[in-house]
Amino acid sequence: MAQNKRDEGSKVNANINVTPMVDVMLVLLIIFMVITPMLQNKVNVELAQTDNPTAMPDADHEDAVVVAVTRDGKVFLGQDQISLADLGPKVSDMLQNKTNKMVYFRADARAHYGTLMDAIDAVRTTGVEEVGLLTEQRQVAEPPRAAGGE
Repeated sequence: MAQNKRDEGSKVNANINVTPMVDVMLVLLIIFMVITPMLQNKVNVELAQTDNPTAMPDADHEDAVVVAVTRDGKVFLGQDQISLADLGPKVSDMLQNKTNKMVYFRADARAHYGTLMDAIDAVRTTGVEEVGLLTEQRQVAEPPRAAGGE
């Protein structure tokens, strides 16, 4: 009498299927790549447009000191609204341990000029020598083409 040997263990596949995990990771990567530029912690202002703006890549660093002036006269240090009287001491505290003592200003194109100058004066009275005014490149519109078949 012969015994039947069950060979079910030899059919087990011990490999892990990583394809679904890779699919999920790629979807998450794409989501983060799309969302990250939208997470800029900046106050929305419409910057003045100039013909020859100077590039200031240091203004985009997380530890950069950025003061924003909105068109309705509000002053922001980073994301926090602040009064002009408190602006100087707060900026001084932020720059205390930094080697780069530059303060960047993002002013709305329609902001009151006097408010911007008051904010710059409040920062300069604390000993800041360099300020940067952030602007955007002016977009030149192409002239309309003639309706002829040229």
